Amino acid sequence: MSLRSAGSDGRERIATSRGLSAAEFLIGAGIVIGHNVFHVLPNEVPILVVLGLASMRLRNGSFAALGFKKPASWSKIALIAVAAAALRIVLGNFVIDPITAQFWPPAAAPAGVESIAGDLRSALLYLGIVWSFAAFGEEIAYRGYLVDRAADAGGRTTTAYWIAVILVSILFGYGHYYKGPSGMVDSGVAGFILGAAYLLSGRNLWTTILAHGFIDTFGSPAFISAGIRNRRDRGARSGGCIMPALDAGAALLCERKKPLDPHVT
Repeated sequence: MSLRSAGSDGRERIATSRGLSAAEFLIGAGIVIGHNVFHVLPNEVPILVVLGLASMRLRNGSFAALGFKKPASWSKIALIAVAAAALRIVLGNFVIDPITAQFWPPAAAPAGVESIAGDLRSALLYLGIVWSFAAFGEEIAYRGYLVDRAADAGGRTTTAYWIAVILVSILFGYGHYYKGPSGMVDSGVAGFILGAAYLLSGRNLWTTILAHGFIDTFGSPAFISAGIRNRRDRGARSGGCIMPALDAGAALLCERKKPLDPHVT
């Protein structure tokens, strides 16, 4: 056997090693729990993004393994993304919230949301962070990296991918530990919907990036609150209820100051 073929065989074994993939998944899970539950590590998203990019490049040869590939139909990708976002927001508001309210307090809002309510400029800045850190960062970390490595460990069968989606959805719930039990369940369901969209689109990460961005845009308390200051007169004419400028489907914000139930994934 030549040195070249021996080296090629070694790289192939590393790329397809189920044990190595299982180890990567367990390390990733430990990073998620270590930051969100025990607070002994920095934020897990940048760490997992770096690990995921390095792992895919070294073991798989390209970032396409994360799901960054040109789809056969962008319209299909957009349709799945919109459907996933709509399903997630509707389930969150009308199914998950009423059920979890029977057992736990409402989900806690992300830190800092109160300070930007009614400030359109700050809300737009918030959404910029949402689309970069959450939509891109969390999707690379959770759906692109952890789902792939968990499925690798299971042999990359269809069943293995769906089990991986479930496992990563649980981790995604723990990734939102700060929200409390209600928020963890809510985010876990969101993770499953995003994971299902990822698989149904042929493991194309653009689907979940778009869906995640849509969810955090149209379901975000910061976004729902945006424009209040600039539209105060219109709100007064409508009896104190203000329809957000860019979120016609969101709940009305009224003078009764009803608390916002966050559905930011």
